[in-house]
Amino acid sequence: MQIAFCIFLYFPFGGIQRDLMKLARESLARGHEVRVYVVHWNAPLPAETGEAIEVVKAPVSALANHRLYERFAAWVRDHLRRHPVDVVVGMNKMPGLDVYYAGDSCFEEKVSSQRGALYRLLPRYRHFAAFERAVFDPSARTRVLTISNQQVPQFRKHYGTPEARFYPLPPGIDPDRRAPDDVSEVRQAFRRDFQLGDDERLLLFVGSGFRKKGLDRTLLAFRALPPELYSRTRLFVIGHDNAQPFRRLAKRLKVADRVRFFPGRDDIPRFLFSADGLVLPAYDENAGMIIIEAMIAGLPALVTGNCGYAQFLRDARAGIVSEAPFDQQQFNAQLIELLTSAERPRWRSNGIRLADDPSIYQLASRAVDVIELAAAEP
Repeated sequence: MQIAFCIFLYFPFGGIQRDLMKLARESLARGHEVRVYVVHWNAPLPAETGEAIEVVKAPVSALANHRLYERFAAWVRDHLRRHPVDVVVGMNKMPGLDVYYAGDSCFEEKVSSQRGALYRLLPRYRHFAAFERAVFDPSARTRVLTISNQQVPQFRKHYGTPEARFYPLPPGIDPDRRAPDDVSEVRQAFRRDFQLGDDERLLLFVGSGFRKKGLDRTLLAFRALPPELYSRTRLFVIGHDNAQPFRRLAKRLKVADRVRFFPGRDDIPRFLFSADGLVLPAYDENAGMIIIEAMIAGLPALVTGNCGYAQFLRDARAGIVSEAPFDQQQFNAQLIELLTSAERPRWRSNGIRLADDPSIYQLASRAVDVIELAAAEP
């Protein structure tokens, strides 16, 4: 069959973008044809790397993102009328979808909990509310692929979407995140490359979207470490985002000399195998794939309980979950615990044990099952 995926922006290091490629490759492996509609594609085209994925860039532009996305949806709708496919899958919310991959959290829930009443008067609100309703309205027929157990109650609360339209997915972790047999050698080589002393602690923050994922909270907790621990701890920040506001914050907090920023990169496993702790104090995190990646790499983590995959860390006892409501002082103390606790070896072994669960690698397979189902039914 012919499958069309729609995504506003593609770059190689975003979580939704990585999941798009997993779904596209699984679809190709099953013999389907794959087309991807996009506004911006910031990576080598699949044709350049030998993958049979057709990328169609919509020739639309606008000063405001919500106007851009409206024009994109209209252009895609017109193109599909002239070049039909069997099923349309959205990686972002928009009208006209047969299947929606719910990589983003519920917009209306965020508005009700994080915005004032005046926000609802803005054109931006009206756009995103309308696009979300087009997917979740009870009269719609879009199947929804969910990636965390906190999503369905929120969408049903705001829209009354029938429960039968939701299809929960397991995680889709890349097997290369699993700790290798020679992890000690990898760690030693990494620490030589980055000039880390044997007694230095390395803390990781990984994720595109620094504000949403709580980098400000991380920097505040890093500054609050006791002097002796702070003096032998480094923080590496990796992600695709504008780092300048956070560089300035690090400078104001007088920690800039111990914080290093990296753009998105494709050798994340080396960092996971070689660090001493991962932090993800998110304001809003639908899933948090990096949590499970850290676990199976043997890296203890400190995450907030609103992360969709925090439950894996909690159930496995592979680190610390900072429960809501967020408290910076409590988080500061938990960061000290993450780096110094006698439980660290147990957290590490508990996390690695999850790597033997085959379900954590099955997101793409389960998702394409649902996409095929949607295409087969009128």
